[in-house]
Amino acid sequence: MAASEEKHTSGSGPGRPTSRDVARLAGVSHTAVSFVFNGRAEGNLSLATQERIRQAAAQLGYRPDPVARGLRSRRTAVIGLVTDEIASTPFAGRLLRGAMETAWDSEHLVLTIDSGGDPAKEDAAVAELLDRRVDGIIYAAMSLRRVRVPEGLHRTHSVLANCLPEDGSLSAVIPAERAGGRAAARLLLAQGHRRVAVVGGEADIASVERLQGFRDALRTEGVTVPREWVVRTGGEISSGYEGALRLLDGAAAGRYPTGLFCYNDRVAAGALHAAARLGLSVPGDLSVIGYDDQEHMAAFLSPPLTTVALPHRAMGEAAVRLVLGAIGAGRVPSPAVRRIACPVIDRESVGPAPRR
Repeated sequence: MAASEEKHTSGSGPGRPTSRDVARLAGVSHTAVSFVFNGRAEGNLSLATQERIRQAAAQLGYRPDPVARGLRSRRTAVIGLVTDEIASTPFAGRLLRGAMETAWDSEHLVLTIDSGGDPAKEDAAVAELLDRRVDGIIYAAMSLRRVRVPEGLHRTHSVLANCLPEDGSLSAVIPAERAGGRAAARLLLAQGHRRVAVVGGEADIASVERLQGFRDALRTEGVTVPREWVVRTGGEISSGYEGALRLLDGAAAGRYPTGLFCYNDRVAAGALHAAARLGLSVPGDLSVIGYDDQEHMAAFLSPPLTTVALPHRAMGEAAVRLVLGAIGAGRVPSPAVRRIACPVIDRESVGPAPRR
């Protein structure tokens, strides 16, 4: 008998410790243990009794069964996250960290599925998450765009991250791209730049909004960007290199923009290469500002790149908070778009406009 009791108290028995084992060790009823681990101890048990139960649970290595607890509360404390290309983007880690840590702080876990951008897989992923009775679902895109809402998202508390629903049916958390463009222009204006150009990007949402914001801020100072100084060449390093060479073609004669606003950090890296080829110093002859604050890149360029950061971590945090808020309220809020600020990361590639 003594040996059997020793097994229970040490937590080293052959089976998983149960709440009845905890009750036996703590010298309380099974109901008292249930009160502690179901959040109903307040007003029903003294603080001393609650502490004795928790100490017994810790000694046994007891953990409440999440499935059973979920059946009682009709919640699983799990949020599903479906994303289109988590394995191939440098920003996925930030969004996931923001989502997982915020969920963890509220005693929730995040279950992640990568669809590879396949609509059929997205629908299947959502169906699987619903079968697992997750409390809510976040659908995240790794590039800002309008998306088809996967089937089933309307059956639970759902939020989109870094994308907008084509039908406007769900709330979304996206970067404040237009405000980011304004911030880039203000930085150049503050350094005296009036001859500025834009390089990179295409006709996507981010390109359009960043350019709009850039022009908004310039307009307040009576500055315009000539049409030929908006060069849409794509989003890669080669795009920035080719676009910057075109813009800086008149450098030898002194006819070139002194400030470049680049679509992203890769384009900015190409622009820095072009400046070096033409013998222009950055930021002495030319200031360059990027967008994204890409990890393992922006801070290691020469010179280190001043850039506007995409708030992927903050988007993950905000999306989880919206889902948790909807769960707590027991209803889905009216669809709305929440824009998250894109802060300027000031490094060394922007300086005063050269005198001519």
